[in-house]
Amino acid sequence: MSAAPRAGAGGEDAFCVVGGGIVGLALARELLVRRPDSAVTVLEKEALVGAHQTGHNSGVVHAGLYYAPGSLKALLCARGRSLLREFCSEHHIEVLECGKLVIATRQGELERLHALHRRAEANEVPGLRLLGGSEIADIEPHAVGIAALHSPRTAIVDYGAVARALAADVARRGGRVLTNAEVVGFTVKGDWVDVHHSTGAERARRVVVCAGLQADRVSALAGDVPEPGVVGFRGEYLRLVPRAAELVRGLIYPLADPRLPFLGIHITRKIDGTVELGPNAVLALAREGYRRRDIDPSYLVGVLRSRSLRALLRRYWVHTIEEGVTSLSTRAFVHRARRLVPELSVNDVERAPAGVRAQALGPNGELVDDFVVNRVGPVTTVRNAPSPAATSSLAIAEHLCEEIGVAVAGRSEHG
Repeated sequence: MSAAPRAGAGGEDAFCVVGGGIVGLALARELLVRRPDSAVTVLEKEALVGAHQTGHNSGVVHAGLYYAPGSLKALLCARGRSLLREFCSEHHIEVLECGKLVIATRQGELERLHALHRRAEANEVPGLRLLGGSEIADIEPHAVGIAALHSPRTAIVDYGAVARALAADVARRGGRVLTNAEVVGFTVKGDWVDVHHSTGAERARRVVVCAGLQADRVSALAGDVPEPGVVGFRGEYLRLVPRAAELVRGLIYPLADPRLPFLGIHITRKIDGTVELGPNAVLALAREGYRRRDIDPSYLVGVLRSRSLRALLRRYWVHTIEEGVTSLSTRAFVHRARRLVPELSVNDVERAPAGVRAQALGPNGELVDDFVVNRVGPVTTVRNAPSPAATSSLAIAEHLCEEIGVAVAGRSEHG
């Protein structure tokens, strides 16, 4: 940490954002929108922006079905999807409204389906419609169930393309996006913070950590509290071969069990026309362990010693076993998807790249389901930015600006 720091050229308005995922890039852009003369630097440890959760997710632009009405997640999702559509339109990025079906397959699920419908209506999700079993085929001819909730405005996009456009916009507005710049420490000197990274150091008045899978580790470098810790869960996918992809028009989801931590295996059409089944959720054996053979012994030992993870596994041990079985057995994986589209078979699928979800855990093993933002002097740490963070990214950026006291100078511009 001996490199002389580069002082931000914006004087009082010198900002450093740690993390070049979609949230960090959206924040950098919003800072420049609000303070056009400021110095904004993004530090990304990978060679490309959006290399982790941003580039390994399902690509869904969520409409806001699941979130508690009036909650921060619900409000940011509603605002975020509107801003995201505007941004994509202005930057010629395709957003495809393919629609989403949430299907009840058993009588015992009907009450939960109606409760989901009421929640989605409270969130003002546009175009909602409850369908009887015979009406499902009008939307998805090969799907089955006894009832469903249809969200026609749910869409898909390439979030990697969005991240690259955000980075380009940051540069166009006078900001800097430094790749191959892994943050290794922070030094507070009076009103300034020196952010030390693998290729040098940056000096800023205010720093915001948006490090995703590395959030707890990087936040600890700034002196933040250890909890919530981040545990990586690998979400594996199967891709339908071209002949089978024709069985699916849009997005087909099971009705999520509120007692379980994840949504379950669903079927997702991607913006490139491919269709994927998944994800399941199994413990990643490295912080960025996208492949089964990616094993980091030091990370794994630390995670397994975590009382939070042990408590989580005790609580959901049956579900954990089921997820492990689907990881090892293609037949079991397809069987779960066949509850929604019975025509699928093991001959219709091939392995697709996995993603890793940064799951924040509370001390008793509870999944932290809302945004967590801490403050350590001049350093703000985003400790948890759960789904739908990609959908909500531009709205999260606005929220973070308010959190760190960067008000709109005149009228905020989003062009």
